[in-house]
Amino acid sequence: MRGWCFAACLAGWAGGASAQVDVQVGYLRLDDRPPPTLSDYDPAPADLGIAGARLGLADNQTTGQFLNHTYALTEVNETSAEALLDAAPALLADHKVVLVEAPADLVLQIADMAPQAVIFNVAAADDALRDADCRTNLLHTMPSYAMRADALAQFLLSKRWTKVALVAGPNPSDMAFADAIRAAVVKFGLKMQGDAPWGFTADIRRSATEEVPGFTQKLGDFDMLLVADEIHDFGRFLNYNTWEPRPVGGSEGVTPVAWAPVVEQWGAQQLQSRFRDAAGREMRSEDYASWAAIRSIGEAVTRTGSADAAGLREYLLSPAFELAGFKGRPLSFRDWDGQLRQPIPLVDPRAVVATAPLAGFLHPVTELDTLGRDRPESACTAFGE
Repeated sequence: MRGWCFAACLAGWAGGASAQVDVQVGYLRLDDRPPPTLSDYDPAPADLGIAGARLGLADNQTTGQFLNHTYALTEVNETSAEALLDAAPALLADHKVVLVEAPADLVLQIADMAPQAVIFNVAAADDALRDADCRTNLLHTMPSYAMRADALAQFLLSKRWTKVALVAGPNPSDMAFADAIRAAVVKFGLKMQGDAPWGFTADIRRSATEEVPGFTQKLGDFDMLLVADEIHDFGRFLNYNTWEPRPVGGSEGVTPVAWAPVVEQWGAQQLQSRFRDAAGREMRSEDYASWAAIRSIGEAVTRTGSADAAGLREYLLSPAFELAGFKGRPLSFRDWDGQLRQPIPLVDPRAVVATAPLAGFLHPVTELDTLGRDRPESACTAFGE
């Protein structure tokens, strides 16, 4: 991978010492409890997200030691939105490069506090952040809902499974992902056979085999049942309980993600093992998004020789920037909305089923821009032409 080769080659570099560069990175994290779900089988790790940033920092330090560059990460964890917003100004006063792990509304408020800083959104997938609510100082390493939904739609078309049905949960993240799925169905010419909210309030674990078949029968004849259940409350109980024998995809079943433990190609095993050694668990999408943000900062500092926020932003959004992200293609930021372009693995718990963009989905610039808002589709005007 290009970034790792560059670091290794620096070890034998015979030139003089580089100027000292100290890179101070802030991390603002809302460490609140997720909503209760029907099952506590797979709770979120206490260090979800921030563990990826810590690994990225260690990677940057490996490269930085050859260049006289140092990296430090200041973490601020708060358990309420009010406390996080109260703590943000002090961190932003001393740090001009900051990662934010929080819901979209808090991300926007924090970004507006420091227009001269570079803010990385490492958690919120909301499409509005990349669209009408975009900010010039806000970059996104977490894939948007639209990117994930488009990846799923490409997979369906490649299988010629053109008839779909949708079940959406009541939480805001469920509804946001459901909206992205509906848009992808239209964008890629699929047919929505049925679209229903999840309406069961009783413990579905005890009645899944009795209630779910009849519920899915009412959705019509479909090739795949799509599920928008981002907090993983009910979707797992739809697998193998549909009226007709049909696959499930979306938040459960075949799932489009930023990262998963089953991603192994393109040197990913190296990243997986290093993360496992450092964190004592498997790497998740939130960890990958934070790792990618820190590594993007490291790559930009390495190439520019500076920690100046304005210069880093300019380089990150330029055609010269590439990040070796263990996904088979160089990753880069879109200069119209700040989103990190990246392939989207479609996975089940034990394997990678496919990786989008899939063959046949073409684009005049890069096939990665077939996922999510392309330049002509974007309502973001903050970045200019």
